Amino acid sequence: MTSRKKLPIGIQTFAKIREEGCYYVDKTPQILRLIEDGSHYFLSRPRRFGKSLLLDTIAELFEGRRALFTGLHAEPRWDWSRTFPVIRISFSDGVLHSLAALQQRIRLLLADNYERLGLEQPQGQDLPGLFAKLLQLACARGGQRVVVLVDEYDKPILDNITEPEVARQMRDGLRDLYSVLKGQDAYIKFALLTGVSKFSKVSLFSGLNNLRDITVSADYSAICGYTDEDVDQVFAPELPGLDRDEIRRWYNGYNWTGTSVYNPFDLLLLFQEREFRSYWFETGTPTFLVDLLMQRDTFTPELGQWVTMDSLLSTFDVDEISSEALLFQSGYLTIGSQFKMGARTEYTLKYPNQEVEASLNGALLQALTARSTETARQSGRLYRLLQANDFAGLRALFTAFFASIPNDWYRSNRIANYEGYYASVFYSHFAALGLDIRLEDVTNKGRIDMAVLFNGQVYLFEFKVVEDMPQGKALQQIRDRGYAEKYRARGETIHLVGVEFSREQRSVVGFEVETLLS
Repeated sequence: MTSRKKLPIGIQTFAKIREEGCYYVDKTPQILRLIEDGSHYFLSRPRRFGKSLLLDTIAELFEGRRALFTGLHAEPRWDWSRTFPVIRISFSDGVLHSLAALQQRIRLLLADNYERLGLEQPQGQDLPGLFAKLLQLACARGGQRVVVLVDEYDKPILDNITEPEVARQMRDGLRDLYSVLKGQDAYIKFALLTGVSKFSKVSLFSGLNNLRDITVSADYSAICGYTDEDVDQVFAPELPGLDRDEIRRWYNGYNWTGTSVYNPFDLLLLFQEREFRSYWFETGTPTFLVDLLMQRDTFTPELGQWVTMDSLLSTFDVDEISSEALLFQSGYLTIGSQFKMGARTEYTLKYPNQEVEASLNGALLQALTARSTETARQSGRLYRLLQANDFAGLRALFTAFFASIPNDWYRSNRIANYEGYYASVFYSHFAALGLDIRLEDVTNKGRIDMAVLFNGQVYLFEFKVVEDMPQGKALQQIRDRGYAEKYRARGETIHLVGVEFSREQRSVVGFEVETLLS
């Protein structure tokens, strides 16, 4: 077995990874294809997915630092006799809260590129003029067209997304910068802009219609992140002592219509700490996202099976933020399947893995009930009651939980009057535990609201609101439609559970159980 190497945790510099003998997953096959296939690209990936490292690798390649690529795919395939001037722009550092601060940052970034490339910065130019002149002078000095790499192109907007007026100013300021790329195309050899969100071309890339968006290109699905093959080959020395199937269940599953990948941040932290935890989720609480989903009365059981059109995934702006686009671009949902309909594509979105499903539902549960301390304790009790098949205890647990939510919270939160509220709370409790849950599971006689596979047993749940249907119908529907038949082949004990809620009483009013022994 290959000896263990240094884990490149937090390292986004290609030279540092190579010179310090860290593990490195060779992305140069995809990079060479990218360069051969075109010249102007845009790539969206969630945070901490290796976008900065990708850009730095491309920069080192164009700058001709051959020694760093020894043994990699690109070494014998790249023309090392030619080097290109590289302009780097990154908004990854710090938070900017005004247009003036953004303009000052852009001016500093351009000045840094002038200095690094040995060029004299002209005076009396506005920012677009400075950028255009930089491209022209860099091309003239080196005799080669310029490479432009922009990291976190959208961060100044996203950092202010809860302040729409400031976000709009940031968007317009960035548009002035990026529009230069279109007018100076003759001086550009290669350009790649990366970020988290894909803002609509009309709002941010007005006129910049030569960017190829490779976000959902199957060929580049794995250009950032680690594949299963990478884990087994590159990180083989780290695997002993860790359950390989659990690694896959916890962290694999991000997909952009091609090969599924792991988030590198999660995997590297797992190998260091040797413990399964929500490393990626814990680095950034999605407060804005959760608040938006609550404002829109989102039925949380639907999140893991959302169906949307390709146009919705690419429609994102300060004034038009679709829930699907936000969840997909930020990494909380990924592509599960796609269906081509002529020139259009329908996507079914899903949770990428257990980490995201459990952690996001934990955050949603707190928002649904406004009781973070109580919901944390509730999860431990729920797990133990389910282990013991204590259904009386389960009913008491949920009844007491709903009763403990203050009346003031119900009055001030519109979602509490939404018909899916109670089922959302119920589902998110189970999902936050990281259990194997199947929602709207299709049988030949209908759809099961929720199936939970746990501890060698099957739990089939049907939810009803008694104001909409007479009491006692939930369990009866499971029986009448023979939902259990789909699971009998597993040879496991099956529990049929009918749960009924009352909007008026704000509680569980029915909880019937029937057990079918294997």
